[in-house]
Amino acid sequence: MKIVTAIDSFKGSMTSMEAGRAVAEGIHRADAGAEVLVRPLADGGEGTVEALTSGMNGSRQQVQVTGPLGTPVICEYGIIEASGTAVIEMAGAAGITLVPDEKRNPLYTTTYGVGEVIRDAIKKGCRRFIIGIGGSATNDGGTGMLQALGYGFLDKNGNQIPFGARGLKVLETITETHVLQELKECRFRIACDVTNSLCGEQGCSAVFGPQKGATPSMVVEMDQWLENYAALAGKKFPKADPQQAGTGAAGGLGFAFLTFTDAVLESGIKIVLEETRLEEYIREADLVITGEGQMDGQTAMGKAPIGVAGLAKKYGKTVIAFTGAAGVDAEKCNEHGIDAFFPILRNVVTLEEAMKNENAKRNLADTAEQVYRLWRAGTGSVSVF
Repeated sequence: MKIVTAIDSFKGSMTSMEAGRAVAEGIHRADAGAEVLVRPLADGGEGTVEALTSGMNGSRQQVQVTGPLGTPVICEYGIIEASGTAVIEMAGAAGITLVPDEKRNPLYTTTYGVGEVIRDAIKKGCRRFIIGIGGSATNDGGTGMLQALGYGFLDKNGNQIPFGARGLKVLETITETHVLQELKECRFRIACDVTNSLCGEQGCSAVFGPQKGATPSMVVEMDQWLENYAALAGKKFPKADPQQAGTGAAGGLGFAFLTFTDAVLESGIKIVLEETRLEEYIREADLVITGEGQMDGQTAMGKAPIGVAGLAKKYGKTVIAFTGAAGVDAEKCNEHGIDAFFPILRNVVTLEEAMKNENAKRNLADTAEQVYRLWRAGTGSVSVF
């Protein structure tokens, strides 16, 4: 019997690999001879570095970089040595969670640290990059990141513009003189699940600026500055297209990657499924197991477990999912390839108790054991349920 697990992290409770190993433990209680292949799963957001690095025999790296407020932060990222790939979450260097509520102001927050992380990975031999760009605190159009990589964003006096969106107000010239030579050898897969353009009513300033601390007047100003920045970039870089879907992601970081580097914006789950070669494992499986911390109607709209289910159904596989809690409209997941899902809580406890790592792993293993016993006792088809 061959079972493949690909479970998203139960955020704040279990990592992707911990969840998969807990399922394997439960299954092996019922069937010591079962082959359980634990594969990592993430959607390109929080948890992607941990999932891909630990699940693909990579190593964790730590580097001190410039945080969104211009002060030092420690950013952790992963390197998968076999393919020379760096796995980075931009939020680790420029995320909104790094900025206290009272200091949130996109006029001053910078992506410079993101560029420093990329530079560190390049120095360590990486030429392939997987970068999740969700959760940013910034609206600088990615200029900070590009400055760290050697691009010049200069004011009328030839000085580098200041950090933050305010720097775009005085931007006059873009130069390439000091760009890292190795950058032209690098390829970037950017996990981006938003379709906003750089400017306009659906641009990053209008849609995401307020949650980063922007006032209505700031939104208007930043949108104009970004428009001018895009026009200036377009004179020198033919790929510049501020209307392209995703250019507004992470305060314009999507635009920076597409314009100044060899990058593609893709669905985060698509990147993860391809990089982990999950389809190859599923093709030979008898049963596929997935899940996440809470399954609800949002899960059914294309989150990581649905991506797994879609692959499994290409080969007619039964798909079982485990979840910490089933929310509103969770049954819609059944319409998208998940044959049955099972909450793992086994008695009435507080949320804090339920989310303790040891409790969550035990509950998942115990539930997986009983569900597997039922599946094995039947025909292994959805009719069991």
